[in-house]
Amino acid sequence: MERLPEADPLRYAVITAAKNEARNLPRLARSLVAQTVTPSTWVIVDDGSSDGTYETAVDLAEEHSWIHPLRLGTEGAPARGGPVVRAFHEGLEALDAECDVIVKLDADVSMDERYFEHLLDVFGSDPSLGMASGICYELEGGEWTPRHVTASHVVGPARAYRRECLDEILPLEERMGWDGLDEVKANVLGWRTRNVPELAFHHHRIQGRRDGSRRRHWKNLGASAHYMGYRPSYLLVRAAFRGLKEPSAFAMVWGWASAALRREPQYADPRVREHIRARQTLRHLPERAREALGRRRAA
Repeated sequence: MERLPEADPLRYAVITAAKNEARNLPRLARSLVAQTVTPSTWVIVDDGSSDGTYETAVDLAEEHSWIHPLRLGTEGAPARGGPVVRAFHEGLEALDAECDVIVKLDADVSMDERYFEHLLDVFGSDPSLGMASGICYELEGGEWTPRHVTASHVVGPARAYRRECLDEILPLEERMGWDGLDEVKANVLGWRTRNVPELAFHHHRIQGRRDGSRRRHWKNLGASAHYMGYRPSYLLVRAAFRGLKEPSAFAMVWGWASAALRREPQYADPRVREHIRARQTLRHLPERAREALGRRRAA
């Protein structure tokens, strides 16, 4: 029997939106250089830094030809989360190599040398997989602790897109909540999304630190939930679940209610809002809770 030729290995590119990340970029560079599968391209997009981020990126590019620094102007999108998406879009335009997977990677993360080899294997084994990430570990009380999420959630600091999926969901929303909407848009279009428990990466900045305080972080998440069309009942349950560990999480309710009272606009595509609300019905809550708690016990 004639043997079929093996499929070509998947290739990936990395885009990092970096503002004042001169201290973090060398650590991320060490992680990427050490990978068993090297990225085709790593575009570092400096968005108006004042700490030598661009110069650090240029130094890294002199050492490795697949690293490409890009400098943007200082004017960013006004909404929270907008500058990151704007920089990501610019990074996409600057890619100079064909690739199968695009990774949006924050500057403040690190991973072991086989992370992307295994991630590409996951994409290669499932043609319907549109987005994926590993488990995010953050430093808490002196120990690296996993952030527990549901099996379909792709965490923000290291999210990978199959190129075809990304092309279908572009442009991303230039506002806070973009990293939830892109996932739902992919699901609506028939793509699977997955959090891979066998993969782990370390996030060296505590979630929400850029917001100035944890209360403000949760309040912003509540406002974002209103924009995405969350069910109020689901938001209350989510705030209570998070609030058992961190009382400031109840500020999500404040953020949602403030946005609702001001009659702020919601995401325009009704298919996306309906898909979000369908996953938040009361009959789905026990399943989602079991899923998250089961992954917590497994970790």
